Amino acid sequence: MSSRSAQVPQQHDQHDDPGELRIDARNNRDRIVAAAAEAFAERGLDISMAAIARRAGVGVATLFRRFPTKPALVDAVFARQFRDCGDLLEAAVADPDPWRAFCGLLESVRRMQVADRGFAEAFILAGSSGAMTDERISFTEKGFAVLIERAQHAGRLRPDFSVADLVLVLLSVAGVATGPPALVDAGSQRLLGYLIESFATRPGAERRTLPPAPEVDLRTTVDVISRGGRI
Repeated sequence: MSSRSAQVPQQHDQHDDPGELRIDARNNRDRIVAAAAEAFAERGLDISMAAIARRAGVGVATLFRRFPTKPALVDAVFARQFRDCGDLLEAAVADPDPWRAFCGLLESVRRMQVADRGFAEAFILAGSSGAMTDERISFTEKGFAVLIERAQHAGRLRPDFSVADLVLVLLSVAGVATGPPALVDAGSQRLLGYLIESFATRPGAERRTLPPAPEVDLRTTVDVISRGGRI
């Protein structure tokens, strides 16, 4: 009796201590997020949750206890990038040089897309899962509109350029950013350079009339693409 009763507290101390369980849970979460970040950067969001669990060295059940859905895991992995995007937009709006602000934001987003193949997909998934709220999308659209209006008033951006055009630019660059790795950086940089040249204005230059911009906003774009549809 005495021998058995002496063993019970030892088992409790080893397996059921709340502090140890919390530390273990945090470690597992950190390992999962780190493994998912590497996997998304290398292969995009198509990689399975089971493959992420193997990479993290945890069981699939452990992964799903921490992150019940893939959107939840994506949100955790890309939370910093989403915050960075908001900071970049705020900094661009505050930049006293309208054209530098406009071009600089596009280049910064391009670099983020190139550095992480899953970033553009994560942006769409975050919007469709509710992680990117309507308030955040509205903030982004208003920031885009301010940048465009300032560049147009400065005479640097053609007057028929709209927020819908800016969304198209970002989608175009995202498409190149998911291409063959050897071509991604140079290809996306060249594409963005061409696009910027096409809608920049120059004194005395003849401007070709373009077809009307599609009637699409950022929320519609996010919703349609997340459902596997087309704009």
